[in-house]
Amino acid sequence: MTTIFPTDTDRLRETVDFVREQDATTLLPLLLPGLDALELRALVDRCRFAHAALLIFPPTPAALRTVLADCGLSADAAPQPSVVVRDRLAARHRRDAADLDVHIHRPRVTGPAATGRDGTGRSVEVFALTVPPGSDLAPIAAHERARDHEAHVAFEVDRPDPLVLRGMCALLARHGALADGGGYNPHEDGTVLYFTAPADAKTGYRRIELYAPGDHRDVLATHLDAYRARHSAETLLRLMTGAWTTQALAVFADLRLPDTLHPQAATSTEALAHAVGADPDTLATLLRYLAMLGVVASDRDGHRLTALGALLRADAPDSLRPLALMYGGPFYRSFGALGHTVRTGEPAFDHLFGENHFDHFARHPDLAELFDRSMAASSRMFEPLTAHPAVTAGHAVPRPRTVVDIAGGNGALLGRLLTAHPHLRGVLLERPHVVEAARRTLDTAGLDGRCAYLAGDFADVPPGGDVYVLSRILHDWDDDRCREILRHCARAMHADADLLIVERVLPTDHSPSLATAWDLHMRCNVGGRERRADHYARLLADAGLTLVGRTPLPLEGTVLHARRAGTLQPTDN
Repeated sequence: MTTIFPTDTDRLRETVDFVREQDATTLLPLLLPGLDALELRALVDRCRFAHAALLIFPPTPAALRTVLADCGLSADAAPQPSVVVRDRLAARHRRDAADLDVHIHRPRVTGPAATGRDGTGRSVEVFALTVPPGSDLAPIAAHERARDHEAHVAFEVDRPDPLVLRGMCALLARHGALADGGGYNPHEDGTVLYFTAPADAKTGYRRIELYAPGDHRDVLATHLDAYRARHSAETLLRLMTGAWTTQALAVFADLRLPDTLHPQAATSTEALAHAVGADPDTLATLLRYLAMLGVVASDRDGHRLTALGALLRADAPDSLRPLALMYGGPFYRSFGALGHTVRTGEPAFDHLFGENHFDHFARHPDLAELFDRSMAASSRMFEPLTAHPAVTAGHAVPRPRTVVDIAGGNGALLGRLLTAHPHLRGVLLERPHVVEAARRTLDTAGLDGRCAYLAGDFADVPPGGDVYVLSRILHDWDDDRCREILRHCARAMHADADLLIVERVLPTDHSPSLATAWDLHMRCNVGGRERRADHYARLLADAGLTLVGRTPLPLEGTVLHARRAGTLQPTDN
């Protein structure tokens, strides 16, 4: 049987009616049935019923205005960004908060019944996340409409101070309300404390908000500690299932489901199973999991490919399919032996396969090709490099300048630089079995007349280049090997040559970073590591080079700019 959920307009209209019918005196006993008369009076004297809230998902901003107007609400006031709801959605659906542009609208509810005894009007708080047709946010919208996680009633605290707020939190907790998150919104200078209503609450709203104007982050910190204590087991369980996500995405890519699905037209489970050779019932389970991740969008008509899932299509520009297969294949197996690396400091890959990563891939051409394609899959990291001053400087020089890409894989980065700057020449230094693949790639791009190929090792870095590039090379090696590689570069570089090093750089604090995850990955699989910028500066200095600048790149990458020691160069941004 198909469940039909109310439309956003119906949900909003019900919320408006509720706001008109209630005030703090009538609503608090419904939410906290155990309140006695003195406790109710204490709460009513310190706060007022301010609004009821819900989260809706209009396809366009114009559709949102229509929904508000249909419910007798004005959309004239400018909305504010919602930090708290955005972050809650990101955590609940494992999405980047930057992809969730949630805004708050607070239209007033008109009519005498919606005005408190102090003359203050009440409102409806509308959280809006625009979800266009076919968007990869559609699974989030379906999940949230069905469960109404963000629906709540709010009480604004009059003249808040820490003592009053702590007392109110304690009173709610005494009657069964549980801490349920919150946050400080700098856009409006207000602190939000959420609670789950007690099980015996006599209203459909299961969440309560206390809103306190101003910055009360000391009280908020205590409140959030109580929330995390309740959810620690759930959080840990979610973390434990990370391997399931890796394999689900790898199987999704391996079966070529992204290439079979369409972004607009729905495809049934049975049709997909027939197309890719899968068991329909088990495939349906996989697709439900992928829909939860936002990789596909599913409804009663079938399944569609989202923009997120489209990155795994084989024909997508800079397709991430090779990465999914690599992380779900050889690297997944070696990560299963991470304990060996932690105990011994030795790469788990070597322990598992009996040889190091590079030798093993060299003996298995199919894996070598997959590895090179997986490295090229992150080529969007390279886009800003075409505008780096060390690369663009050649426009003012009459002679052609030469870029030397050291261990440049299949030539994806070098090809991007040569295509962007016709005045450049290129040299690709790589292992013999990789050089031929790179030659085919660059010849296909029409760059055969502007690129030379050199089969060799790091000891064979050729002199005469103007720009030398080490893209994601140093993190493969320990410090001694890095110094050796950098000394080969320094010997080849003339006095005005530049060295560009592309890596993920570890933060100097404990802030979240992809580099932190890749640090563990490198130690486990190749015996290398990620490093801080000052660590790279010391390695460069040991090789007679100077770090003169650093510039951020996409995918949390960084380009470190180095020159021969004693050569001055403006610092990069």
